[in-house]
Amino acid sequence: MSMFLDQVTIDVKAGKGGDGMVAFRREKYVPDGGPAGGDGGRGGDIILVVDEGLRTLMDFRFNRFFRSTPGENGMSKGMHGRGADDTYVAVPPGTTVRNAETGTLIGDLIEQGQELRVAKGGRGGRGNIRFASPRNPAPEIAENGEPGDEKKIELELKVLADVGLVGFPSVGKSTILSIVSKARPKIGAYHFTTLVPNLGMVSVEDGRSFVMADLPGLIEGASQGIGLGTQFLRHIERTRVILHVIDMSGSEGRDPYEDYLAINKELESHNLRLLERPQIVVANKMDMPDAEENLKEFKEKLYADVTDEFADKIPVFAISSIAHKGLEPLMSATVDLVETTPEFPLYDQESLEEETVRYEFTPEERQFDISRDDDSTWVLSGESLEKLFKMTNFDHDESVMRFARQLRGMGIDEALRAKGAIDGDLVRIGEFAFEFID
Repeated sequence: MSMFLDQVTIDVKAGKGGDGMVAFRREKYVPDGGPAGGDGGRGGDIILVVDEGLRTLMDFRFNRFFRSTPGENGMSKGMHGRGADDTYVAVPPGTTVRNAETGTLIGDLIEQGQELRVAKGGRGGRGNIRFASPRNPAPEIAENGEPGDEKKIELELKVLADVGLVGFPSVGKSTILSIVSKARPKIGAYHFTTLVPNLGMVSVEDGRSFVMADLPGLIEGASQGIGLGTQFLRHIERTRVILHVIDMSGSEGRDPYEDYLAINKELESHNLRLLERPQIVVANKMDMPDAEENLKEFKEKLYADVTDEFADKIPVFAISSIAHKGLEPLMSATVDLVETTPEFPLYDQESLEEETVRYEFTPEERQFDISRDDDSTWVLSGESLEKLFKMTNFDHDESVMRFARQLRGMGIDEALRAKGAIDGDLVRIGEFAFEFID
């Protein structure tokens, strides 16, 4: 079983607000004490937080449902319930968060300790002390707590690396990473030895360092789902510099320049902006026969279309990873390029899902929908209506009457009459059914 997981969908449910209470002062020698029911506490949020100690989403393999705690109910003597603690879920740096149902980007978590609230807890219901008025000084009205947000979110890990090694299988990417860093990727004389991205910290002689990622080998058609490349191309999106490793000996019968064009085509097909990143061509296996001749021919083809003599040419470094030759100049040039290349924002054109609420008058927007079941029962639905229903305490007649007035104020009575509802028809909201009285 692979211990690397880079994409997962999880369910999050924030805590419900605590219920408000109906209570009255019943102290000795205090006549007409009045209402004393307290408010419920706030439900807990679900918050994602970056933990740099994590490298994959493996923790979500068997635990994909996260629920926060509800707020405490209100109490007598005007005491409010305690708000619930928020629930924190650790994710690795480089995690992108989206709404799984709409595809909307919610956030991009990169820095250690960065937090993102993905589900908001419900507010506490008001106790009857909040409903006292000169007309009704002793109300038996209280609200239930507001339901917390509930949604499916998609977590996608795009590893944080300054430099990415790309190329066909078996060109020597893992060998290079194992030599220039302390990473120990699996190395073998067969294709797709690397099945998951490997990260390593590379230090050069002058003390500078950068993070390098070795990605599974790409083949032609990887961006369309062929081979393993389609699963891991996303991990190169955060890199600043691309090291394009090519088997210059042509040991598998492929032309090095055709390999170079094919891999760039797959990068472009996956994300056009990948070609904006500076590349260094790494001509590997220069200790093999025909490598020198192939390198000369490769450079002629690579620079054939360059007509401006002052234009920057793609640098080509000849190395032999097996013989440990040419690696130091390559790493020095790479770290220089990393320091002069700015970060590439992934979502500069895509706005994040905003948590703010905009209040405005929209008379055309209906707060409810009316349908009819096969048994002739009228069914009321709608987010606003269902929330109002859940926050109504049906244990007290005054609360029920208040709910009826709210329905009338929303225009539901008139809408039911217009649909053909008559006195005695059954009307259902969720699992709750009642008679329509005209």
